[in-house]
Amino acid sequence: MEISAVSVSATDLRRAVAFYELLGFTFPPVEDGEQHVETAPGRGAQLMIDSVEMLTELLGEAPRPGTGSAFAVRCADPAEVDAVAARVATAGHTVLMEPWDAPWGQRYATVADPDGYAVDLYAPSSPTD
Repeated sequence: MEISAVSVSATDLRRAVAFYELLGFTFPPVEDGEQHVETAPGRGAQLMIDSVEMLTELLGEAPRPGTGSAFAVRCADPAEVDAVAARVATAGHTVLMEPWDAPWGQRYATVADPDGYAVDLYAPSSPTD
Protein backbone atom coordinates (compact mmCIF):
# COMPACT_ATOMS: atom_id res chain seq x y z
CA MET A 1 0.00 0.00 0.00
CA GLU A 2 0.98 3.60 -0.46
CA ILE A 3 -0.52 7.00 0.16
CA SER A 4 -2.02 8.19 -3.11
CA ALA A 5 -3.60 11.48 -2.05
CA VAL A 6 -3.61 14.07 0.72
CA SER A 7 -6.64 16.29 1.26
CA VAL A 8 -7.16 19.65 2.94
CA SER A 9 -10.24 21.82 3.24
CA ALA A 10 -10.45 25.43 2.19
CA THR A 11 -12.80 28.32 2.85
CA ASP A 12 -11.72 29.77 -0.52
CA LEU A 13 -10.53 27.31 -3.20
CA ARG A 14 -8.85 29.95 -5.35
CA ARG A 15 -6.87 31.32 -2.39
CA ALA A 16 -5.82 27.80 -1.35
CA VAL A 17 -4.78 26.90 -4.90
CA ALA A 18 -2.69 30.09 -5.14
CA PHE A 19 -0.94 29.15 -1.87
CA TYR A 20 -0.17 25.57 -2.94
CA GLU A 21 1.07 26.79 -6.30
CA LEU A 22 3.70 28.76 -4.34
CA LEU A 23 4.89 25.35 -3.09
CA GLY A 24 5.15 24.02 -6.65
CA PHE A 25 1.83 22.21 -7.12
CA THR A 26 -0.11 22.64 -10.38
CA PHE A 27 -3.90 22.75 -10.55
CA PRO A 28 -6.42 23.26 -13.34
CA PRO A 29 -8.25 26.61 -13.27
CA VAL A 30 -10.87 26.81 -10.50
CA GLU A 31 -14.33 27.36 -11.94
CA ASP A 32 -17.02 29.42 -10.19
CA GLY A 33 -18.95 27.29 -7.73
CA GLU A 34 -16.33 24.50 -7.76
CA GLN A 35 -16.21 22.46 -4.55
CA HIS A 36 -13.22 20.18 -5.25
CA VAL A 37 -9.91 20.53 -7.08
CA GLU A 38 -6.88 18.26 -7.31
CA THR A 39 -3.45 18.08 -8.85
CA ALA A 40 -2.87 15.90 -11.87
CA PRO A 41 -1.72 12.36 -11.08
CA GLY A 42 1.81 11.32 -11.84
CA ARG A 43 4.12 13.15 -9.40
CA GLY A 44 3.70 11.13 -6.24
CA ALA A 45 0.65 11.63 -4.07
CA GLN A 46 -2.05 13.96 -5.36
CA LEU A 47 -3.13 17.01 -3.39
CA MET A 48 -6.89 17.44 -3.17
CA ILE A 49 -8.60 20.58 -1.87
CA ASP A 50 -12.26 20.45 -0.88
CA SER A 51 -14.50 23.34 0.07
CA VAL A 52 -15.46 23.63 3.74
CA GLU A 53 -19.11 23.75 2.67
CA MET A 54 -18.92 20.44 0.81
CA LEU A 55 -17.06 18.67 3.63
CA THR A 56 -19.45 20.03 6.25
CA GLU A 57 -22.35 18.61 4.27
CA LEU A 58 -20.61 15.24 3.83
CA LEU A 59 -19.23 14.91 7.37
CA GLY A 60 -21.96 16.62 9.37
CA GLU A 61 -19.47 19.00 10.96
CA ALA A 62 -16.98 21.60 9.80
CA PRO A 63 -13.44 20.34 9.12
CA ARG A 64 -10.64 21.60 11.38
CA PRO A 65 -6.88 21.72 10.78
CA GLY A 66 -4.94 19.52 13.21
CA THR A 67 -2.23 20.71 15.56
CA GLY A 68 0.44 18.76 13.70
CA SER A 69 1.55 18.91 10.14
CA ALA A 70 -0.99 17.80 7.60
CA PHE A 71 1.82 16.65 5.28
CA ALA A 72 5.40 17.37 4.22
CA VAL A 73 6.81 18.47 0.87
CA ARG A 74 10.30 17.34 -0.10
CA CYS A 75 12.28 20.07 -1.78
CA ALA A 76 15.17 19.49 -4.19
CA ASP A 77 17.80 20.91 -1.85
CA PRO A 78 18.24 23.14 1.23
CA ALA A 79 18.21 26.30 -0.90
CA GLU A 80 14.76 25.41 -2.21
CA VAL A 81 13.43 25.08 1.36
CA ASP A 82 14.63 28.65 2.00
CA ALA A 83 13.25 29.92 -1.33
CA VAL A 84 9.79 28.38 -0.88
CA ALA A 85 9.50 29.68 2.70
CA ALA A 86 10.50 33.15 1.44
CA ARG A 87 7.89 33.01 -1.38
CA VAL A 88 5.21 32.06 1.13
CA ALA A 89 6.17 34.94 3.45
CA THR A 90 6.39 37.45 0.59
CA ALA A 91 2.89 36.44 -0.54
CA GLY A 92 1.60 37.32 2.95
CA HIS A 93 1.18 33.80 4.33
CA THR A 94 2.47 32.54 7.67
CA VAL A 95 5.82 30.86 8.16
CA LEU A 96 5.33 28.89 11.38
CA MET A 97 8.95 27.78 11.65
CA GLU A 98 11.67 29.61 9.73
CA PRO A 99 14.10 27.39 7.80
CA TRP A 100 16.66 25.75 10.06
CA ASP A 101 19.15 22.90 10.03
CA ALA A 102 17.48 20.07 11.92
CA PRO A 103 19.66 17.65 13.88
CA TRP A 104 18.29 14.71 11.84
CA GLY A 105 20.15 15.95 8.75
CA GLN A 106 17.54 18.06 6.95
CA ARG A 107 16.90 21.69 6.16
CA TYR A 108 13.42 22.17 7.55
CA ALA A 109 10.66 24.79 7.70
CA THR A 110 6.93 24.82 8.39
CA VAL A 111 4.40 27.10 6.69
CA ALA A 112 0.64 27.48 7.14
CA ASP A 113 -1.89 27.48 4.35
CA PRO A 114 -4.66 30.12 4.38
CA ASP A 115 -6.92 27.86 6.46
CA GLY A 116 -4.29 26.95 9.04
CA TYR A 117 -3.02 23.59 7.78
CA ALA A 118 0.67 23.20 8.58
CA VAL A 119 2.90 22.05 5.73
CA ASP A 120 6.47 20.98 6.40
CA LEU A 121 9.13 21.79 3.82
CA TYR A 122 12.32 19.75 3.94
CA ALA A 123 15.40 18.64 2.03
CA PRO A 124 18.36 16.47 2.98
CA SER A 125 21.21 18.65 4.27
CA SER A 126 23.73 16.79 2.13
CA PRO A 127 23.26 15.41 -1.38
CA THR A 128 23.99 11.85 -0.21
CA ASP A 129 20.96 11.70 2.15
